[in-house]
Amino acid sequence: MRKKLSSGALAVMLSLALVSVVDAKEGGREPARVVAPGPCVEGICEYRLANGMRVLLFPDASKPTVTVNLVYGVGSMHENYGETGMAHLLEHMLFKGTPTHPDIPGQMQKRGVSKNASTSLDRTNYFASFPASDDTLDWLLGMEADRMVNSRIAKADLDSEMTVVRNEMEAGDNNPAGVLMKRMRSVAFDWHNYANMPIGARSDVENVPVQNLQGFYRTWYQPDNALLVVAGRIDSSKVLQRVAAHFGPLKKPARVLPAFHTVEPTQDGEREVTVRRSSELALVAASYHVPALAQADSAALAVLANVLGDNPNGRLYKALLETKLAAFAGASGESLHDPGLFTLISALPKDGDSARAEVELLKQAEGIAAQPVTEAEVAAAKQRIANGLELLTSDVNAVAMALSEYQAAGDWRLLFVQRDAIAKVSAADVNRVAAAYLKPSNRTLGRFVPTATPDRAQIPVAPAVASLVDGYAGKAAVDAGEAFEATLENIAERTQSFTIGNSLKVSLLPKKTRGKTVVLDATFRFGSEQSITGRADAGALVGPMLMMGSTQMDLAQIASRFDALGTQVQVSGGLQSGQIKLLGKRDTLAEALALAAQVLRSPAFPADQFEQLRLQAITGTEFQRTEPGALASMGLAQHFDPWPAGHPLHVESFDQSLAKLKALKVEELRAFHRDFYGTAEGEISVVGDFDAEALKAQLQALFAEWKSPVAYAPIATQYRDVAAKRATFSTPDKPNAIVLARQNLSLNLADADFAALNIAVVILGGDPLTSRLAERIRQKEGLSYGVGAGLSADESRVGRDDAGNITLQAIAAPENVAKVEAALREELVRLVRDGVTEQELRDAVSARLVAREQSRASDGTVAGILGDQLYYGRSIQFEIDRDAAYRALTVAQVNAAIVKHLKPERLSVFVAGDFK
Repeated sequence: MRKKLSSGALAVMLSLALVSVVDAKEGGREPARVVAPGPCVEGICEYRLANGMRVLLFPDASKPTVTVNLVYGVGSMHENYGETGMAHLLEHMLFKGTPTHPDIPGQMQKRGVSKNASTSLDRTNYFASFPASDDTLDWLLGMEADRMVNSRIAKADLDSEMTVVRNEMEAGDNNPAGVLMKRMRSVAFDWHNYANMPIGARSDVENVPVQNLQGFYRTWYQPDNALLVVAGRIDSSKVLQRVAAHFGPLKKPARVLPAFHTVEPTQDGEREVTVRRSSELALVAASYHVPALAQADSAALAVLANVLGDNPNGRLYKALLETKLAAFAGASGESLHDPGLFTLISALPKDGDSARAEVELLKQAEGIAAQPVTEAEVAAAKQRIANGLELLTSDVNAVAMALSEYQAAGDWRLLFVQRDAIAKVSAADVNRVAAAYLKPSNRTLGRFVPTATPDRAQIPVAPAVASLVDGYAGKAAVDAGEAFEATLENIAERTQSFTIGNSLKVSLLPKKTRGKTVVLDATFRFGSEQSITGRADAGALVGPMLMMGSTQMDLAQIASRFDALGTQVQVSGGLQSGQIKLLGKRDTLAEALALAAQVLRSPAFPADQFEQLRLQAITGTEFQRTEPGALASMGLAQHFDPWPAGHPLHVESFDQSLAKLKALKVEELRAFHRDFYGTAEGEISVVGDFDAEALKAQLQALFAEWKSPVAYAPIATQYRDVAAKRATFSTPDKPNAIVLARQNLSLNLADADFAALNIAVVILGGDPLTSRLAERIRQKEGLSYGVGAGLSADESRVGRDDAGNITLQAIAAPENVAKVEAALREELVRLVRDGVTEQELRDAVSARLVAREQSRASDGTVAGILGDQLYYGRSIQFEIDRDAAYRALTVAQVNAAIVKHLKPERLSVFVAGDFK
């Protein structure tokens, strides 16, 4: 029997050896392609191919998934004049295929690969996750090596994809904060390309010659400019062999990567930018130049951002939200290869005093010398940051993605270097960097003031990254837990289910997890349709108020205690339920759960927090009045609303909602909690690393005896036929429009033809790149960045609730809405008329089964499944039967379900945009 090596031991062994791969070739053999070992940090090991490509392996057997992240050192900062947006446009083009891989999205969907890509200022990355499979990994590595140098950058593909990217740009221009940040960046930088957002200028995206794009691709998409990250359940030696086999033959290019020597000069006075566009949301923001991530001050600046921007313990929250000057506020600093921006932003309520808010925002940024940051504030901020990093490093898939940003900043090891540097930051450090960089002459805001003696901020040069990372060893790797296969059968076998009292049902699935994490998902039921009628407005706001203060602790104390326990928690509620969702650690679970129970049971409903919550709700509702998506969604919801006025589920207009918000009293919330809340009935599911016996006793003690004054009775929901309607809403100065469509269906999740209809809708619009709608409207005609379809089926505890529906949606430029709507209708008609093909069925079923399997790799998803089984009185066999139903589907079954349920003539369509 061979002794099994830990992932850490395996990494060390691999780092001491060279892995050689020899490929047989016609007429002889190529020389061995050697993979040279590099540094290892906390279970992550680097290797380098002879062609200059770097490889990071992060094995973790505890999750049955693999993440592949290929990072290229090219972003918007590498673009030339007239070619802004080219890196992002090229990111889209790489999904168009190669001669060997003509249909990359389709092949990914067929293999159940969850995929995407993104472009930032410094880098572009392509990432994919899938259930651990040697065959899938080998295919993906081969595909990525192929499209690295053989992508089909064709004029026809550029013509269609350019309009898709332009529509993405238009969608971003609907966001007031995004527009403001883009304008501020362009003003803050004089010469550095950080002035340009990755989306680029519209004229550049529309007119870039395909030859320029091809040249850009040949320059930057090469092995010596790439870092490949493979993380998850992998055999490192096998992965290195396959990486060498696929990427090793790629030649190191003769060209030298372009060097960029532009250094942004020191800003010499206040700057301002004003954006005037249609919106109900007012914003005030200030940005300051700060050093690159590798410069020593970046750690103290990260702590400063948390001290200022944390909600609810940050200074901006206390100064702006608690005083009702703003509805939202935050602060963040960029972590980039070159000096970037540190930004504070606040959103004002309608009719808010922007001048006072601006004064207070600048006071918090530039007045720290008058009220220095304390050691207590720094300690709390560092704890919050450490909690987030600890949760990040407990998830190898998340680490694989996070490494993109640190690699782009200079080296992947900066993640750990920065973590350690933050842990050493003192209050003196934070106050020093605040004084050095948050000063008027370094600010971009809204005014210019001549100054006789400018107080300029000198941005220090970052040291060589090698001096920070060479020889760095890091901390001990996190305990990886056990290799639990999250099959439905294993979940059923490991789960313990029981009832506390008469009506509180519990499922526990104990298992060793990476970082000793545990997920708890609890829902407590109460109330009936009759009892909550007339009280829905109060009930809707009880949930958001629960964590804003209890009879024992205020909002800040609650947040600080959960931070100290290293726990992410949400205590909330709805019209007929209260919820506790918790992501924590084995050692602190008991205390965190007790605190969550106390918050749920003993809320104080402080009047000042109620007024603040109401202000946020009013501000958000006012903002929605002019947003295309919100207006179309409201119109659609009201058209299909089956409930009479006064019913708890009735859909109210924006005006009605605002009027009720303004009339609501905090005493009504207190009365709703007193009259309905309780924990003796409901469902609790727990998955992860915990002591089952101790938890059983605690659940009994915390929840068994608190009974709701009104027993729970679910509201029955039934199918109603609704006549087709078309409506249009005008939203001036919004460059992106939306099309929403819906047809009601009589459908329950347990129905015999649910699986068939669900697969039909997946084929129609379930994938953003390869579905019928996406293939035509996005890929072929280039009319929309986002188009798709979804199916909703009802579920029942008793009888057969059947309020289902199919929805179709797309975004588009207003002038293209008519074409998009026509295409949506035509594709739905074609689906009903022609049905689906055998190949479409097999591909969609395969993708759906893999997606269901992949989802169960998340402990939170498993907890949700267990909770559903408890609520609906089902067992895991229900999920096993669903998988079997998908596997057994035939084309005849799917096409019969389509004809039975889908009626194109019953489709209602609602559109909103600036059609003038």
